[in-house]
Amino acid sequence: MRALAAVAVIAAVSAVGSPTAPTADAAPSTCASLSGVVDASQHCQIRRTDPGYSLDISFPVDYPDQQAILDYVTQTRDGFVNVAKTPTPQVNPYELDTTATKFSASTPQRSSQSIVFKTFQDVGGAHPQTFYKSFTWDQHARKPVTIENLFSPGTQPFAVIAPIVQGELSKQSGLPVIIPPGVGLDPNTYRNFAITDDALIFFFDQGVVLPESAGALQVSVPRAPIESMLA
Repeated sequence: MRALAAVAVIAAVSAVGSPTAPTADAAPSTCASLSGVVDASQHCQIRRTDPGYSLDISFPVDYPDQQAILDYVTQTRDGFVNVAKTPTPQVNPYELDTTATKFSASTPQRSSQSIVFKTFQDVGGAHPQTFYKSFTWDQHARKPVTIENLFSPGTQPFAVIAPIVQGELSKQSGLPVIIPPGVGLDPNTYRNFAITDDALIFFFDQGVVLPESAGALQVSVPRAPIESMLA
């Protein structure tokens, strides 16, 4: 039951979408609405402790699409707390630790900001889970960038990306890595990403491209081989 509860929390979080009408000025009130405090580095800090769990969430408040961040953090927090408060016997307190990292790109083709949430969650299953959620904002078009609109229609970027990811994971693990075509060519595999001036960084939850024992992973793919396919 505990493992199923953990899966339920992750599934609920991954379903969050991004609206198209952000309000950058809402950053302080967004943090306050989450019962958080904005610190000197302009990060919202949300902390809660209880006999049965601890929760620690931190994220920068200057991402343009604040409503998307509010929705995601709210569902992450509430999903975890709902599971933590169930009357299931607990050996140890449950734990949620969410941090966020910013990335940016400024090129003639697209200027963007990305924010990538990394969450460690332990809700009493066989082992803790680590998962990602990314958001990217097109500064010129003033809209979210997703894996669906990152590349130009009719292009085949994943046939180029998959071998690079496979090779990089082989280097990281020190062992040969084979990613099945059904995984390597599936756009959903690459749903969490950040854009920089010279690379696309892809973030993979536990068990997505390698066995769960390998943990959460990230791979940087140079932009040069896929630059012509970017939208």
